[in-house]
Amino acid sequence: MMPASPIRKLVPYSEAAKKKGRKVYHLNIGQPDIPTPEVALNAIRNLDLKVIEYSHSAGNESYRRKLAEYYKRIGINVDHTEILITTGGSEAVLFALMTCINPGEEVITPEPFYANYNGFATSAGVNIIPVTSYIKDDFALPSIREMKRRSPLNKGNHHL
Repeated sequence: MMPASPIRKLVPYSEAAKKKGRKVYHLNIGQPDIPTPEVALNAIRNLDLKVIEYSHSAGNESYRRKLAEYYKRIGINVDHTEILITTGGSEAVLFALMTCINPGEEVITPEPFYANYNGFATSAGVNIIPVTSYIKDDFALPSIREMKRRSPLNKGNHHL
């Protein structure tokens, strides 16, 4: 069973604080804080479709082709057929866990980390092994040696 998102557990507290007139800073969502470019807003305003339908299951091909071109320009050789568009980062993380890691294996990751990693790992049957990073060190990643030391399995079947 997938545990409830810790983020969702906190929402009632932030809503209650707002009702009391307190300023709440949402650090839990990737909500844009800059204006949407006018060209994007105009594209939506001027959309001339009779039906808004599902796109290709891997994502719009022209978009995937443009992404492949971008990645090639920065030295990552990928074909558009190797790209899968997701509805957000959470879906991509869940797909990656379920595709690349077998149930019972572990992922050693620095913390603090995205709160939903735990739920996604549970869904995939994967164990999250946190290795704490500290503000005093500017949240620098711990050494590979430290990450491996933390592994309860310590048999080399971890994904760094």
